[in-house]
Order: sequence, then structure tokens, then C-alpha cells
Amino acid sequence: MERIMDIEPGLMIWTIFSFLIFLAILVKFGTKPLLNGLNARENRIKEAIENADKANEQAQKILKETDEKLSTAQIEMAEIVRKGKVQAEELIKKASDEADKVKKQKVDEAIREIERNKENAIKQLRTEVASLVVAATEKILDETLDKEKHYKMVESYIAKLPNN
Repeated sequence: MERIMDIEPGLMIWTIFSFLIFLAILVKFGTKPLLNGLNARENRIKEAIENADKANEQAQKILKETDEKLSTAQIEMAEIVRKGKVQAEELIKKASDEADKVKKQKVDEAIREIERNKENAIKQLRTEVASLVVAATEKILDETLDKEKHYKMVESYIAKLPNN
């Protein structure tokens, strides 16, 4: 066990010499691939960062466009709703005007019908009155009169009466 802890100068020199040779070989043949690998990794990281920045810019641009389209769509929707309300109010007003027009026509027709019926009733009444007057006159005079002649005479007197 003593031998393990002893330091031998010859072994130490050969160990250092072997290490330096290994280090020289490693530096000569291993540095370039190692540096190339590190550079390649650095470039991939830079590209990834640049791509992420571009993607972020595109996302921001798309978000901005989407917000603009959304606000434009909301404005258009509000305009469509406003136009719809205006059209609905116009339709309601038009329907109301049409209903008023029809109502006025019906009232005017009713008034004309009432006037016609009134005039027919007045004519009928005059005819009846003339017949009654002629009949009453016949009975009073107790003689037969010329109905046609007297009827015309009574009609002319009735026509002279006011229309009330």
C-alpha cells in the first residue's frame, strides 16, 4: 500500500508527456470540428431568434390587420343596423299612410253611399207625399182629378221646398 502513494518522477514525466501529446492531437484535430460545431450551433440559435422575431412581427401585423378588419366590420354592422331601422321606420310609415288612405277612401265611400241613400229616400218620400197629396185632394174634392197633371204640379211645389 505504500507504493500507491509514492510519487515516481519518471512516471510523472511520461504522464505529462502523454497528456501534452494527447492535448496537441486534440488541439490539432479536434479544435476545428469543435469550433465548427459551436459556430453551427450559434448560427442555428441566431436563425431561430431571427425567425422568432419575424414570426412575432408577422403575428403583430396580422393582429393589427385583424383588429382593423374587426373594427371595420363593426362599423359596417352598425351602419347596416341603422339602415335597417330607417327602412323599418319607412315601411311602418308607408303602411300607416296606406292604411290612412284606405280608411279615408272607405269613409268617403260610406259618406257617398249615405248621401245616395239619403237622396233616394228623399225622392221616395217626395213621390209618396205627392201621391198622398193627390189622393187627399181627390178625397177632399170628391172628384177624380187628372193624376198625371196634378202629380207634376205637386212635384214642382215640392221641388221648390228647401232640401232640409
